[in-house]
Amino acid sequence: MISISGLSTRIAGRLLLDDASVALPAGAKVGLVGRNGAGKSTLFRIITGDLVPESGEVSIAKQARIGQVAQEAPSTDESLIEIVLAADKERASLLAEAETATDPHRIAEIQIRLADIDAYSAESRAASILAGLGFDEDAQHRAAKSFSGGWRMRVALAAVLFAEPDLLLLDEPTNYLDLEGTLWLEDYVRRYPHTVIIISHDRDLLNSAVNSIVHLDQKKLTFYRGSYDQFERQKADAEELQTKAKAKSDAARKHLQTFIDRFKAKASKAKQAQSRVKALERMGTVSAVVHDHVQGFKFPDPKREAASPIIAIEGGAVGYAPGKPILKGLNLRIDTDDRIALLGSNGNGKSTFAKFVSGRLKSESGNLTIAPNLKVGFFAQHQLDDLMPEESAVAHVRKLMPGEPEAKVRARTAQMGLATQKMDTPAKDLSGGEKARLLMGLAAFDAPNLLILDEPTNHLDMDSRRALIEALNDYSGAVILISHDRYLIEATVDRLWIVNNGTVSVFEGDMDEYRDIVVGTTRKGKKSKQAAEPVAVAVAAPAPTPAPASTGKRINPTVLKKKVDELQGLVAKIERLIQGIDRELADPATFTKNPSRGAELTKARTNAAEKLAEAEEEWLRLSGELEMAG
Repeated sequence: MISISGLSTRIAGRLLLDDASVALPAGAKVGLVGRNGAGKSTLFRIITGDLVPESGEVSIAKQARIGQVAQEAPSTDESLIEIVLAADKERASLLAEAETATDPHRIAEIQIRLADIDAYSAESRAASILAGLGFDEDAQHRAAKSFSGGWRMRVALAAVLFAEPDLLLLDEPTNYLDLEGTLWLEDYVRRYPHTVIIISHDRDLLNSAVNSIVHLDQKKLTFYRGSYDQFERQKADAEELQTKAKAKSDAARKHLQTFIDRFKAKASKAKQAQSRVKALERMGTVSAVVHDHVQGFKFPDPKREAASPIIAIEGGAVGYAPGKPILKGLNLRIDTDDRIALLGSNGNGKSTFAKFVSGRLKSESGNLTIAPNLKVGFFAQHQLDDLMPEESAVAHVRKLMPGEPEAKVRARTAQMGLATQKMDTPAKDLSGGEKARLLMGLAAFDAPNLLILDEPTNHLDMDSRRALIEALNDYSGAVILISHDRYLIEATVDRLWIVNNGTVSVFEGDMDEYRDIVVGTTRKGKKSKQAAEPVAVAVAAPAPTPAPASTGKRINPTVLKKKVDELQGLVAKIERLIQGIDRELADPATFTKNPSRGAELTKARTNAAEKLAEAEEEWLRLSGELEMAG
C-alpha cells in the first residue's frame, strides 16, 4: 500500500499541494487526474524522492521497486532488444555472475533465482512488449540511435514495462504512442500484476485500464473507486450534496447572526445572544464548490459549401521521392459532411495521406479531383515549432487581419479559446495546450470546407478535450482526424479508414472491433479475432447479385455502387483475415503446442481463399456493369 500523509509543496513560490493525503491499496491501477498545472507531475517527483516536500511524507513498502519512463530516450549503438533486456538489472547481474561463479552452492542459488524471475523467457517477453509498441522483429535488432526521438521514447517505455517494478509511474505515456500502441497499453496496464499510477487525459485509457481515480483539485487529493466515468458521476453527486449543505449552512448562520445583531445590545437577551455567538463559532463553514472555467473552441463554418465530392481519388499514388510511393492504389472520395478517422500504426502513412489531401504533397499517378475553391485547414503537432516564439497570439492573428481594428483582432483571438491575460503572452511562454489552441484557431481561420487534425489532443487536458469534441460536432464542414484518443474518435467521426500495406481502405468495423484486432494480434498467447474466428468472418459475404435479365430495363447505378462498395470492403476484410491466419501459421509454436489448431487454420485459410476469389469475381462483374450503366 502507498500512503501519502499531510503533503505540502511549492514550486516557484506557488502552492501546489496543501496538507494533501490519500491511501492507495496494493495492486491498484490508479488514474491521477487534474487540470494542467495542478501538480500531478510534481507529485510523481515526490513519490520517487526527486523532490522533497515542505511537509508530510510518502510511505511505500520497504524494498519496493519504483519505475518510471526515463526523461531522455536512449540513443546508442545498442539494439532495442538489448536496451530493454538491460532494464532488468537483477537478471543482467545474475547472468553476468553465472558466467564466472565457481562455488556450487552459489551457482545453484543463481539458477534458482533466475528461474524464479523467469529470466530465460526474458527475450520473448521483451520482444512481445516491443511488438506491442510498434516495433517489428527487424526494428528490434536495429541500433536505438537510428530511430527518431518519439520512437526512442517508446523504447524507454518498453524498458520500464519489462523491468516490471512494484510501483509503475506513467506520466502521459500515450503522448508518443499511436492509437494502436495506446490500445495495447490499455490492455497491458489492466493486466499488470503490481501497482500502477498513470497520469493521463485519455478518457478511454482511464475507463479501460484503471480501477480507481485520484483527483488532484484545489491542492487536495481525493480517492474514488471505479473508472473515470464513475469518478465523474461520483464527483457530480458529491458537488450537488456540498452545494445543498452550503445553502443549508449559510441559512442557519444567517439566522443566528440575525438574532445576535438584534439582541446583543439588550441586557435581557445578553446570555442568549452570547450562546448564539458560541454556536456560530462551532458551526464552521461549508466551502463552496469551485468550478474552473474552461475556454471553448470555435471552428467557423464554411462560408460557401463546396459540391460533393470535395475530393475524389482514382488510382492515386503519393510519396516523397519520385518512383517511391508511400501510398498507392488510392480509390476514395470525401464528401462535404464526412467525418473520417485514419487508423493504422505510425509509419504506415497516415500523415502522408493527410498532407496529400491537403495539397501539401502532389499526386504521382492517378486522378485527383478537388472541388473548386475548396479551402482546407491543417493542424499537426509538429507545427507548434512554426509559431514565432517572440510574438503573441494577437500578433499572429493580426497578420491575417491587416487593416482591421484592434477590437476585431482581439475578438477573433478570443474565439480560439485563449484567456484574455494570455493573448499578449509571447508564444514561447505559452503552455503546450495554449499553443495547440492558437494553432488550431489559425488553421481554421479562413473557415475551411475540410479540417484536418493530426494528433490535436497531446497537450489538452480532459476538459479541453471535451470542448474540442463539442466544437468539432458544431462545425459543419468535413473532418479528417488522426488521433490516439479513442474517445475523441468515437465522439466525433462516423467513418473509419485504415492506412496499412501501402494503401488506404475503408474499415467496415467499429472501434471495438478494431481494438480486438490490435490487442489480439499483439497480446502474447491470445489470437486475433480474425484468426480465432476465420470461418465466421470469411463466410459473411453478401449474396451475389443476379445477372440482369434482358428486358432492356436500366439498372439503378446507385444500387450497383452500393453493392460494389460492399464487395470492396469484403475483399479487404478477407485479405486481412488471410494475413492474420498466415501470421499464426508462420509461428512454429502453433503446431507444437496444439497440432489440431494448425489443421483448423489450414482449412480456414483454404475456405477464406475460396471466398476471396468469389468476392473478387463478383466485384469485377458488378464494376463492369456499373461502368456500362454510366
